[in-house]
Parts: sequence; C-alpha cells; structure tokens
Amino acid sequence: MRTVRARLLAVVSAAALLAAPLASADLAGAESKPKRAKAITVMSRNIYLGADINRPVAAAQQALASCQDPETCPQEVLFALAGATHQTRQIVDQTNFPARATLLADEIARTQPDLIGLQEVALWRSGPIELAEENILRPNATQVDYDFLKLLLKALRAEGVRYKIAEEGLRADVEAPSFSESPFEEGAQDVRMTMRDVILVRADSAFEVTGTGDEIYDQNLVVDLSGKQMSFDRGYNWVNVRSGDKRLRFVNSHFEAFSSDIAHAQAQQLLAEAVAPKRTTIFVCDCNSDPLNDNVKEEIGDTLPHKAPYDLIVGEGGFTDQWLELASGGPGWTSGLSETVDDETAAGFDHRIDMIFARTPDGTPLRVRGGEVTGDELADRDPVTGLWPSDHAGVVLRLRGY
Repeated sequence: MRTVRARLLAVVSAAALLAAPLASADLAGAESKPKRAKAITVMSRNIYLGADINRPVAAAQQALASCQDPETCPQEVLFALAGATHQTRQIVDQTNFPARATLLADEIARTQPDLIGLQEVALWRSGPIELAEENILRPNATQVDYDFLKLLLKALRAEGVRYKIAEEGLRADVEAPSFSESPFEEGAQDVRMTMRDVILVRADSAFEVTGTGDEIYDQNLVVDLSGKQMSFDRGYNWVNVRSGDKRLRFVNSHFEAFSSDIAHAQAQQLLAEAVAPKRTTIFVCDCNSDPLNDNVKEEIGDTLPHKAPYDLIVGEGGFTDQWLELASGGPGWTSGLSETVDDETAAGFDHRIDMIFARTPDGTPLRVRGGEVTGDELADRDPVTGLWPSDHAGVVLRLRGY
C-alpha cells in the first residue's frame, strides 16, 4: 500500500495536473429521497468572512511595538486599530456577501449535499463608538449589517432548495472602534464580528439528525493589546444522523490559521472528544494544514510544521483523506485567492487545506462514488462584480460503505 505522502505526490504529479476535468458522478442527478440512503453526499465549505481579520490586530501590534512615549501609546494603538478596522469593514462591503451568497447557493443546489460543514459564517454588526476605557473592545454592538447565515439560507430558498440548521457554534466574538482619522468624524462606529461554524442538513435528505453537539477548543489564539485581550476562539460541532439502520457522525471544524502549534492542539482535542468510536465518523474542515507544507512558523514561536495537524489526523487519528480515494480527482487545490476575491485568474488556488476525512470502526476507507472541487473555475465568478464565491473552494464527495 502506498504511503500517504506517496499518494499525495502522485496526486500532484504532472499527469494529474494536466488531466481532464475533475470527476463528478452526477452529484446533482441523485435520485430523490429514498427510504434508506445507499450513499451520503457531504460538503466542506469555507464561505469567507469578507476581509483579512488579522489586519486590525497587526496594525495595533505594530503601533505598540514602535511607540516611544508610554503616555501616548494607548492613543497611538487606538488610532492604528481603528484605522485598520475601518479599512477592513470597507473591504467587507467590497467583497459583497449578498452577491457571493448567490454563487454559493448555486454550488449547493447543483451538488445537493446531504450535510454541509460551513466555516467563517460571519455575523457583522455595528453600534455607537465607545471610547471609555471599560468599553473599548467590549463586543456589544447590536445593529446587524450582514448575517451570512441568513443571507445564504435565503439564497438557497431562491434556488429552490431548502436546508435546515442542524448545529450552529459561536466562535470568535470581537469588536473594535472604526474611523479613518478621528473618533468624532461622521461615520465613526464600533464594528463587531462574530464567527460561527454551522452544519446544514438538506430538508429532504434521507438522513435524520438524532443528536448534536458543539465545543470550544481549550487552546485558542489570544492577542494582548495594551492590557486588553482579544480571544479568537475556534471549536468543533457535530451531528449524529441515521438512515434506516445506518448511523454515522458528521463533524465540522476550522483550525487556527496563524499557528500550527495551536491548530495541532485543536486537532488533538477533536480526535479525543468528537469521534464516535462505534460508528463511522465523517469529518470536514478548513484544517489550515497543507499536507505538502513542511514550513515552521518559527518567527511566532511555532515548533511544528504546517502539515502537522493533517499528519496527526491521518496517522494517529486513524482517518482516511477521502479526496485521495477519488479516482482522477486531480490535486484538489482549495486555497487561496486574494483578500478582495476579485482575482482575474484561478492561479491563486495552489494548495489544499479544506478536507473531507472519514474513520470507520474497522479502519477501512469509505468508497467514493463521485466528487469535485467547487467554486474554483472562472465561470464560477459573479458576472457583474467579478467576485469569486469565496477565497476558498469547496469540496464535495459522495460516499458509500459507512
């Protein structure tokens, strides 16, 4: 049997890169709901929060590091944070989730997954600017500007398909002041971003949800800004489903992007807590772990390579990378386009971090009856704005043998 590394290298060989289009066993043409499903179609989809959330933090940290006068440092950090937040919020408008939601809904309507693991399901809110010491960075804005979940579900209904929320997990909930030059200028406000991981089930799926769960990871990225902390929580959620006498667990997660050491700790916790030992577990994620990337972020103190969480999952974790079981699937690149997602080519898709794994009780891989990467071709862009559905592509697989 080939090693995982050998199989990965085979997938990205020149022959694969030049191969015919990705295999897809007519995912959209599946028969209507049977009494007992013989296959399950699952999707992992990072829908993109709309901007680089690291910008405000990086700007504030840079201002803090370069500050010379301790008395003026708090104001310098505040202004840097607010200016970067203002720019970030403008980019969220520019990346236009209402338009992108239509593109995402089209992908989902065409491939008809039974279960979808969504990541970066942002809720953007705003409120009056609060500059009192005790209120700065406190997430309390209530005016909803964009609710990505509601917008996507609305777009799906417009496509004629209905999905239900099976599990919704709240993640990072952060707020910062937003202004370009002065907190007293017109339009100055507080901007709040709440992240969510969501599992959707198709309303007419043959799979019935029998149980759900959601957890926050013990280790998360915490940023200190002049004595105040911003916590970027991540976690996992799961649903148990059944069809006839067949039962399985579906797990969804999004590991830390800025530290592979933290992502590895999160993968360890998921493997310890979320796996159903006596039934098949299908696990989808934006794992932020490229199996072909050996780089270590030593500049931030990491000790583990980028691929470490992936290696843990398919090694000690006992999961199969199901994309590698798809004949003629191609390299499966899923990331990553530019922040403004208006790239003129698809060249930005140059690595794979969005995964569908499975672990059966006896350790055998599930059979892949078809699959594809979605949202990665020029034709998938919005014809008016030129926007892509997301900065990631989606992954859909139709699986049997669970």
